[in-house]
Amino acid sequence: MNSFIDLNQIQQIQSINFHDFKAVIFDVDGTFYSLKKMYSLMQIEIFKYYLNNLWEIWDIKIIIDFLRERERNAFEIVEDLENAQYEWAAKASGASLEKVRTLVQKWIFQVPLQHIYTCRYIPILELFENLMYQGIATGIFSDYPATAKLAKLGLSPNCIVSSTDKNVCRLKPDPQGLFIATEILGVSVKQCLFIGDRDEKDGECARRAGMPYLILGKSSQP
Repeated sequence: MNSFIDLNQIQQIQSINFHDFKAVIFDVDGTFYSLKKMYSLMQIEIFKYYLNNLWEIWDIKIIIDFLRERERNAFEIVEDLENAQYEWAAKASGASLEKVRTLVQKWIFQVPLQHIYTCRYIPILELFENLMYQGIATGIFSDYPATAKLAKLGLSPNCIVSSTDKNVCRLKPDPQGLFIATEILGVSVKQCLFIGDRDEKDGECARRAGMPYLILGKSSQP
C-alpha cells in the first residue's frame, strides 16, 4: 500500500521547528493523501461504471469540464463561487446545472471518499496528531469542501475553510482563505505555517498572504 511520502518529504517535515509557530494550516487534496493513487482508483471506478452504462459515457466530459473550468477560472472574482463553478461547467459542456451538480456530487465528492483512507500519507497524519498533542493549533484551507474527507481520515482540526465558503469565495492562489483561517484561529499570518503540495497554488497562496509555507517535495520557506 503506497501510503508513505518519500524520504525527502519526511526530511522536510523533520527540518521544521514547529514550535516557532502557533498554528499550522494544511491543504487537503494531495497533502493528506496521494492524488496519483486516488486518480488511478477513480479511473477504475469510472471505467467499471460506464462499461455497463455506455449510453451515459458523455458524462465523463462533464466531469472533466468541471475540473478544467475550475482551474481555468481560478483568478475569477465572483460573488457566489459555490454556484459559479457549476455554471462554468454547464456552459462548457452544454449540460444542465442539475446534471453537472449530480455528477460532481457523485464522482468528485462521494465515490472518492471510499478510497481516501487507502491513499493516505501516514507521516502527514502523524504530524497532524503530534501538533495537536503539542498544543499547536491546526487549520484547513482547501479549494474543495473538506469536512467529509477529514472525517474519513480521522482528523479534527481547529478550523476548516473552503474556497467555496461564502466568506471566502476565492480559489487558490488567492489568499482570502488563509486570512479567514488565521482570523478563526486567532493568530497572525506570520505565526502560521501553511503546508501544501502545489507551489503554483499553495505556495503562491502563502506568498501572497505573507505566510511561511512548506510545499511537500519542494524547498520550504519558513
